[in-house]
Amino acid sequence: MNARTETTQVLIVGAGPAGSVAAALLRQQGRQVLMLEKQRFPRFSIGESLLPQSMEYLEQAGMLRAVVEAGFQHKNGAAFAHDGRHTTFDFRQKSSLGWGTTYQVQRADFDQVLAREAERAGAELRFEHEVLAVDVSGEKPRVSVRAPDGEAYEVAADFLLDASGFARILPRLLDLERPSRFPVRGAIFTHVRDGITPGAEGFDRNKILITVHPRHQDVWYWTIPFSNGTCSLGVVAEQAFLAQYEGSETQRLQAIVGEDPGLSALLAKAEWPMPARQIVGYSANVDSLWGRNYALLGNAGEFLDPVFSSGVTIAFKSASLAAACLARQFGGENVDWEAEYGRPLRAGVDTFRTFVESWYAGGFQKIIFHENANPAIREMICSILAGYAWDTSNPYVADSKRRLGVLEQLCAA
Repeated sequence: MNARTETTQVLIVGAGPAGSVAAALLRQQGRQVLMLEKQRFPRFSIGESLLPQSMEYLEQAGMLRAVVEAGFQHKNGAAFAHDGRHTTFDFRQKSSLGWGTTYQVQRADFDQVLAREAERAGAELRFEHEVLAVDVSGEKPRVSVRAPDGEAYEVAADFLLDASGFARILPRLLDLERPSRFPVRGAIFTHVRDGITPGAEGFDRNKILITVHPRHQDVWYWTIPFSNGTCSLGVVAEQAFLAQYEGSETQRLQAIVGEDPGLSALLAKAEWPMPARQIVGYSANVDSLWGRNYALLGNAGEFLDPVFSSGVTIAFKSASLAAACLARQFGGENVDWEAEYGRPLRAGVDTFRTFVESWYAGGFQKIIFHENANPAIREMICSILAGYAWDTSNPYVADSKRRLGVLEQLCAA
């Protein structure tokens, strides 16, 4: 027997941040939205430190109140440490207009809050429905799906949004993936009961802490405090560095953390109840962020690097841009998806890319730890660290490569 076929206006693959915000925005337009999620929520995920720019999109999607009331850890900035040196950025002291605070979130809880808000807005959400195949050759995209009970069915949609994150459903099934320009890096990470005494080592739970390895400028640790006395802890390095360490993932992470005296002292009382995990080769790219009646959102399109916590902000931005394009397209207008979605989204991604490349080369580290930083320039840099990578009134967005290159030279002199 042939599989049954359903129809919908917009099919969204994935119920993470990009998919849920896109669904809510589309429901505001009155669109019929079906969301398919392979996993059952809540489920563990990393990417827990949001940027203030994200708040604009949560507000736009009507989800802000639910997030505020969820009790997540307040976040107002970022702290950096390297071999005894420390510096902080308060996101409220930025040049760009907009939110200056946000949250640090356990993604299992955060993603569930957003998914339920998308449902409350009227989107249909199906957990444990796996996409097996995609056909975009016809007038409408057609997706083959397997339900939790094993039943196979198809969905024909007027438009398809891939918000599948690192699963990268459309890039994988349609052969859209292309190598990232970044070296192959990996991350080992876990959640710990941190046992950090309030005020210890100058630690501020309202800020993410980024610690540079004392001997390797391209190796760094994240420490993201949560409101319940736990934190997300991880290390990022090229695979050759991580491969030097033996034992379980937890033992390897503990050994690498032990190489930094400041971080070791901070986490001296930490308990490690959750086995650490590892991901490798997370950076990804594609030929195009859109195609005939489909678009790629968030990590399904491109993922740079976790160092500046840009992933969720890029995901939200992609959802907002795609929803605006679909409002016009469903309204009967001709939409140039490259001009109105692809290029605008990549503009901010490329700004983040410039800063990521500078971070690993060591130039950006010289800038942030410089003792005589120009206050006005520091506010502009702070804006980008707060997620305002699309604010072209900021010279370090509009002309990021040249401006950052000049600043690197001045700080190295």
